[in-house]
Amino acid sequence: MVTNVPHPPILVAIVNDYDVVTTGLATMLDGYRDRVVVAELDSNLGVDDHVDIVLYDTFAQPESDVDELSTLVRNPRAKRVVVYTWNFHPDLIQRGREQGMHGYLSKTLSASDLVKSLETVHAGEMVISHQAPRARTNPGLDWPGRPEALTDREAEVLALITQGMSNAQVAGLTFLSPNTIKSYIRSIYRKIGVESRTQAVLWGVDHGFTPDHRRIEHWRGGP
Repeated sequence: MVTNVPHPPILVAIVNDYDVVTTGLATMLDGYRDRVVVAELDSNLGVDDHVDIVLYDTFAQPESDVDELSTLVRNPRAKRVVVYTWNFHPDLIQRGREQGMHGYLSKTLSASDLVKSLETVHAGEMVISHQAPRARTNPGLDWPGRPEALTDREAEVLALITQGMSNAQVAGLTFLSPNTIKSYIRSIYRKIGVESRTQAVLWGVDHGFTPDHRRIEHWRGGP
């Protein structure tokens, strides 16, 4: 007689430079601990635990930075690396595949669909989410500036500006047009009540838009 032996949950490390982003994503996955367990949250530090999947959240991250993503892929402690993003520019996906990424998952996925996608990646398949035009980010996620009604895109642009990047650099990193960046900046200024870039940077520094530098081990009783 054949019995079904339950599979152990997939061990996941969440990587991003902002604690509010990593903890928000970890909290969203907590309801599926029988299938996915968050082993650690990394902010600017390398993955230390042996994990099945590294989930690289791209909020205010250099998605086009080949070296950073390649470092994650080469880490012997990580079996697979998945990019978690709203940006599905074909060039980014192609670069990711060339670097050895095992998936590009959309931030519009529900928690249950995200878990299913991680399970598919864990089984050895490449997963690239379908990205619907103008789709909204999963409401269970979090980012700095959300209480002030900044969208995730606006918050990402402000985070990059707070890090000292020019409009051209922000456009290059996000694969958005310079005019789109200018439009986001105008909206950001209006929402946070500032009139200049200097004021926006100072506001960003005071409201959590500078990267964090720590590692959260054993998230909520994880391994």
